[in-house]
Amino acid sequence: MPSASFTASRSCVRRSRRKGANRIPTPSRTTSAEPCEPSCPIPILNQNIPAPLAPGGSGPSSAVAPSTSTSSTVPAHHSPYDLRRKSPSHHEGGPSTSAATAGSPTSPATPTAPAQVCYASAMLPARKRPRRTCSTSYENCAPTAAHYLQYELPDEVLLTIFNYLLELDLCRVSQVCKRFQMIANDTEIWKRLYQSVYEYDLPLFNPAPCRFEFVSPEESDLANPWKESFRQLYRGIHVRPGYQDLTFKGRNLCYFNTVQGALDYADERSGSNSTTGSGGSCASSHTGEASSQGALIFLHAGTYRGEFLVIDSDISLIGAAPGNVAESVILERESESTVMFVEGAKQAYAGHLTLKFSPDVTSTVPHHKHYCLEVGENCSPTVDHCIIRSTSVVGAAVCVSGVSANPVIRHCDISDCENVGLYVTDYAQGTYEDNEISRNALAGIWVKNYANPIMRRNHIHHGRDVGIFTFDNGLGYFEANDIHNNRIAGFEVKAGANPTVVHCEIHHGQTGGIYVHENGLGQFIDNKIHSNNFAGVWITSNSNPTIRRNEIYNGHQGGVYIFGEGRGLIEHNNIYGNALAGIQIRTNSDPIVRHNKIHHGQHGGIYVHEKGQGLIEENEVYANTLAGVWITTGSTPVLRRNRIHSGKQVGVYFYDNGHGKLEDNDIFNHLYSGVQIRTGSNPVIRGNKIWGGQNGGVLVYNGGLGLLEQNEIFDNAMAGVWIKTDSNPTLKRNKIFDGRDGGICIFNGGKGILEENDIFRNAQAGVLISTQSHPILRRNRIFDGLAAGVEITNNATATLEFNQIFNNRFGGLCLASGVQPIVRGNKIFNNQDAVEKAVANGQCLYKISSYTSFPMHDFYRCQTCNTTDRNAICVNCIKTCHAGHDVEFIRHDRFFCDCGAGTLTNQCQLQGEPTQDTDTLYDSAAPMESHTLMVN
Repeated sequence: MPSASFTASRSCVRRSRRKGANRIPTPSRTTSAEPCEPSCPIPILNQNIPAPLAPGGSGPSSAVAPSTSTSSTVPAHHSPYDLRRKSPSHHEGGPSTSAATAGSPTSPATPTAPAQVCYASAMLPARKRPRRTCSTSYENCAPTAAHYLQYELPDEVLLTIFNYLLELDLCRVSQVCKRFQMIANDTEIWKRLYQSVYEYDLPLFNPAPCRFEFVSPEESDLANPWKESFRQLYRGIHVRPGYQDLTFKGRNLCYFNTVQGALDYADERSGSNSTTGSGGSCASSHTGEASSQGALIFLHAGTYRGEFLVIDSDISLIGAAPGNVAESVILERESESTVMFVEGAKQAYAGHLTLKFSPDVTSTVPHHKHYCLEVGENCSPTVDHCIIRSTSVVGAAVCVSGVSANPVIRHCDISDCENVGLYVTDYAQGTYEDNEISRNALAGIWVKNYANPIMRRNHIHHGRDVGIFTFDNGLGYFEANDIHNNRIAGFEVKAGANPTVVHCEIHHGQTGGIYVHENGLGQFIDNKIHSNNFAGVWITSNSNPTIRRNEIYNGHQGGVYIFGEGRGLIEHNNIYGNALAGIQIRTNSDPIVRHNKIHHGQHGGIYVHEKGQGLIEENEVYANTLAGVWITTGSTPVLRRNRIHSGKQVGVYFYDNGHGKLEDNDIFNHLYSGVQIRTGSNPVIRGNKIWGGQNGGVLVYNGGLGLLEQNEIFDNAMAGVWIKTDSNPTLKRNKIFDGRDGGICIFNGGKGILEENDIFRNAQAGVLISTQSHPILRRNRIFDGLAAGVEITNNATATLEFNQIFNNRFGGLCLASGVQPIVRGNKIFNNQDAVEKAVANGQCLYKISSYTSFPMHDFYRCQTCNTTDRNAICVNCIKTCHAGHDVEFIRHDRFFCDCGAGTLTNQCQLQGEPTQDTDTLYDSAAPMESHTLMVN
């Protein structure tokens, strides 16, 4: 019987509660002898469907193909089409149109006129058909049995009858007529049949080899998804204990009690086209289909123990059960591997199963090379929606090994194993997607010995070891995996391994996020690495990974930690919100760090210590709680073209013999100094722009050294450069300007060599030298200052050679009492001498200084007015406001007039309203020094 598809849905069947109403319209045909379109395709397209077994028969009977020619002989076995070949008037006592010869003028195709009227009425739908109003006799008009079945029998009765039919008989009856076809296509009928055979809650489709998909009927575009699923799966062999001895008329399925029996039968069938197999019951086989797609074996609910399954052909094993299929179908073994795919299994499939390997811990049989699932070389099976468990304390739950081992493992649950979850080794490959890998005693995944898998969208979590471990030259491409809450690192790379990790989320590790060590490599790109207990990324022991475009944030320690001679390329990352340094470099490590954003850390931005090195360039480091960059303990990094700004302390902090180069950086807007150098540190600071510091531009103190060359230091709230407490830097060819305090302040024993600098437009002295300091100034230009050019006070001295000092407001070179600098070849010219002019004009010096600057001149005290050591009075106020008082000359030095400031008892007669007293006399405000916080 030919097979064909049909698309009518259950909605086409109209049911009624009263007899004869709302029946399905008959098809529009010229005659009743015209055949209906063939309909049911079961078992598969273009294959004859055997008839049900005859009573007492030993094999299937052949179906009779439909015929459109008329015949006067009736065969012994009638096809369902025989009902339709009989004329509506062919009944007892009526003429036989089927017996007409080809040359007869009357035939079923051309009935007589009276018959045509009756026949036309019979062809109307039941609800429109006239009740026995035919003008011909009852004998000429009464319906035959065929007519009654096709047109008069109520839909509900037909539907009830069809519910008793199995799939092959249902297909045959659907080819009787259009009405039968539409009723036989009822979705509820096919759902019942489908669930009785396959047990699934939803239709399962097999759209391609190694691909099975459940689809909700509501989401399917098919008119009858249950029937289409039935058709696609009908070729399957069933492992269903208790069914092998049962025979079903109208069903063409094979049943076995054991998986091995089904596999043997499938091999025998594919090898010899046999129709029977041992250990099972099979009405018929579908050899043509099996040869093209491979055998399909359904494992029904139950636990199958002790079966040793070695699959070497394109066989599909799939669980069949209601509810959660995989939980209901269990394959378990205590020795050797539970399921093995070996060479020849190119398009094999295992899906919706639970695989268990449960070796007896007291057994003396070694099992360290046995696994729950094993995939060998030269095979590429698909393992889908499986639950995989192993209680073996050695080896792994899943092992993929060997050249050309290339499985697809997806939607599997590899969890709660007492060993490694998934082990890929020895040049194996494969695609591993959407798997749940969790709570395993060792690593969730091992990749070793040039294995190169592709792993996407896996959920790897809560392991009692590392999440993913690549080592011994393992490779792999890891994309969009969620790796979290593992006891050790989320991802570990060791011993020449070189994975590519992209778009993964690695977080909440109980130690670190990524750990690369012992010459590890790897590319980590576009990942989110966050909330790990230790550093987000660890790089050590000559490892050299690439860390690019990652988000590394909210670590409970640092962001990236490079130590023990680690290297690496760290670029284009966004590193923020970490409890310790965003990047830490120590112990001879030498990475390249560039184009990163390192910000809002609870500690510093970049911390280089214990002889750390590194090239740090074109990063943006900002808004960190401590220093933007810390360099200490013999470290020598190179920082170029970075933007280091808006920190809550120092921009770049060199201390305890921190060295290195700071070149072409923008360092600005810090609450402390832009750069601080102390305790033996000796960096090269060249070509930088340092501005906006609330505590000055550069602070060198406590024995700091350094070469500051060709920098622009401007617009700082305090001095552009501070040199103090025995520090001895060298400043060459810098531009220090527009400071809101002095240009360079040297005090408390500070030294230094200042050569060929341009110092201009600063609010206080261009160079202030105080308190036992002794710098050397050569060939500098100091000009356009809003106070003096150079001021030397408080027992300090200096060597001034060949400097140009000009156009400064208070004067060129101002020396306090007792100061005797070494002066040679300086040019001091065109200064405004505003102090001398104010004194000559009888003005109070506060008139030209207010309390923001400190002009150098003679200052006095008034004993009559009980002025203290912190008060000073200018010479004009002594003459006018304190005339006749007991006054005392103190010295020639820097001060502002307290009388003019209104801080004395008597109001100044030379000045207007009193102003605020800052209680500051001799020096500019002292800079804040950073307090070192040691972090290991």
